[in-house]
Amino acid sequence: MFRKTAARTDHPTPATRRRALLRRGLGWLRWLVLRALVVMLVLVGLFALVNPPTTITIAREATEPRQWTRLADISPVLARSVVAAEDANFCHHWGFDMVEIRRVIDSGGRRGASTITQQTAKNLYLWQSRSWTRKALETLLTPMIEALWSKRRILEVYLNIAEFGDGVFGIHAAAAHYFGTTPDRLTATQSARLAAVLPAPKLRNPRQSRRSAAIADGAATILRDGRAACFTLPARD
Repeated sequence: MFRKTAARTDHPTPATRRRALLRRGLGWLRWLVLRALVVMLVLVGLFALVNPPTTITIAREATEPRQWTRLADISPVLARSVVAAEDANFCHHWGFDMVEIRRVIDSGGRRGASTITQQTAKNLYLWQSRSWTRKALETLLTPMIEALWSKRRILEVYLNIAEFGDGVFGIHAAAAHYFGTTPDRLTATQSARLAAVLPAPKLRNPRQSRRSAAIADGAATILRDGRAACFTLPARD
């Protein structure tokens, strides 16, 4: 006679359950991250072709009327002045200026090294308050923009959404508000003064800028040494 043995039932241990939950959680996290990256790529690709109608900050704070202006219709000296003031190596980096970052680290990290591409990513897709989350998203968006947009497109979008004063967004509004003119008619002096306010647009007035002379010199320098080549159209005969 054989003894009848009871069926054996295996119950998962607490450690096994924790591992299963961890695997499930990581799976959901991977799913969310991948879809978030896809959404970001779609948005970046979309605005490579379509002019963004507004941004979070503009929708909340703009008081002056805005009008989209093509880079071809913006004074070339204004474009050079902004690049000279904000990101002189704009044509030579892939979104992050490693030379400037090293300088900031060597100087103790007291000044920023944010490129025009990074600022475009922040201004267009994100929010202004500082946080690690915003910086992480900005770091992901920046190389996407560099990969899918031309340098001219990056600068064009930046100039149309940048803040030039309290409630003044975009170069069309700035030219009209401060100098009563249009972006294509901005002089070298006016351009340098507008570029001078960009680091702190709510605190600086382009009519009273002390940096404008240095910025005007910088705009002339990057024209001579070729650092404006990526966004400068060839001269017409």
